[in-house]
Amino acid sequence: MRILVTGADGYIGRGVVNQLLGSGHSVIAMGLNSCGIRHDHLEEYVGDVFSFDLNRIDPPDVLLHLAWRDGFSHNDLSHLEDLPKHYLFIRRALESGVSRVAVMGSMHEVGYHEGVVDENVPCNPTTPYGVAKNALRQLTGELCRQSGARMQWLRGFYLVSNDGRGSSIFSKLVQAEHSGAAEFPFTSGRCKYDFLPYDEFCAQVVAAVTQDEINGIINICSGVPIALGEYIEKFIIDNNYSIKLAYGKYPDRPYDSPAIWGDSSKINRILAKARDDD
Repeated sequence: MRILVTGADGYIGRGVVNQLLGSGHSVIAMGLNSCGIRHDHLEEYVGDVFSFDLNRIDPPDVLLHLAWRDGFSHNDLSHLEDLPKHYLFIRRALESGVSRVAVMGSMHEVGYHEGVVDENVPCNPTTPYGVAKNALRQLTGELCRQSGARMQWLRGFYLVSNDGRGSSIFSKLVQAEHSGAAEFPFTSGRCKYDFLPYDEFCAQVVAAVTQDEINGIINICSGVPIALGEYIEKFIIDNNYSIKLAYGKYPDRPYDSPAIWGDSSKINRILAKARDDD
């Protein structure tokens, strides 16, 4: 397949582009910076994604829209400021002939919810990040309906990496360990979330966008809730870190759910079919 990936230079983008190329697909990578990958089946355009003229290229088989800034700062107003730009970009992509759009969503668009999240769970986000993601999901769905295109909304849960990139709690922990800190200020650690290691997260995204039988909201998740403290304690052991968690230094965020995880039935069907095809 020929796949246009925006945000290819981002935290998720580089891993997804690498896996797409490794699976034999062709990639058109767009980002503010180079994704740092060299490959015969990679075309790259560096600059402002929102101002790119999509009519310069032949329509790809699918647009995978990962571009998003300040994703770890949930209350940043940039999410609301950029929402019209995301909408107009996707609309232009559809007008240029794109017939399938996949967009990276977030479990934060659901808002406060206790229990499993499937595609029918109502969304009631409370942060600018969650509100903007949810609004883009609704707007993209309507744009695709009007143009007869298919939509895949990839609702990401918690992504785990030990490379120190990004601004997640795992990245901050890695940075603290490498700086020689003895303790890491922490919450109660009791809230339960759905975690996926980086490579598995990227593999699920690749599996979802390289098939078109299962569409709509697709959770990128493990389907298993684990307490944050328990998961990070294991993360520390697995990486042979010496840092200790200082529980209770920070309060749990008021908009965080005591337990929230994804319904993995859709992604499991996609992964099973991908294994059968191999």
